[in-house]
Amino acid sequence: MKEILNSVALEKVLKRLSHEIAERNENLDDVVLLGIRTRGVAVAKRIQKCMQDSEGITLPLGILDVTLYRDDILTCETELIGSEINFSLEGKTVILCDDVLYTGRTVRAAISALFAHGSKMGRAAKIQLLEVVDRGHRELPFRADFIGKNIPTSSQEKVFVRLQETDGVEGVFLRTENER
Repeated sequence: MKEILNSVALEKVLKRLSHEIAERNENLDDVVLLGIRTRGVAVAKRIQKCMQDSEGITLPLGILDVTLYRDDILTCETELIGSEINFSLEGKTVILCDDVLYTGRTVRAAISALFAHGSKMGRAAKIQLLEVVDRGHRELPFRADFIGKNIPTSSQEKVFVRLQETDGVEGVFLRTENER
């Protein structure tokens, strides 16, 4: 596996993304973060911490489980953990946070899940998308508002964002199909 970003570079990317959020959103009091399970949650927590450090504001943070809204990987063995959103989304700018943007299917599932929660949580004014890595190869017409790094890949390559919280290692890595 080839290292694309080490832990220091990854931290710089997350800090830059938090600054971009502050620049593009006039009223941070109306911004909330939703991390897409699993690594998107760790990304959202990191962004929340960066925003606390740089802007002095703690953005509300929720967890969005998109499992039931996937059209490509739902099986009988799929584990459903559930979403945790303990605040209103009414009139808020929701920033969906995830690790790698690839086909766009996770984004579609996240938006479907968000709309399903909308009846209970309120209607968001705007949805923005934050991705640590955009690797291309979209199957659905989604584009991230905040991108940490564009990594053009072939279909035989995979990009992995590894975070200490979820993986015990930190960085962004590229692997080809024939590597183990």
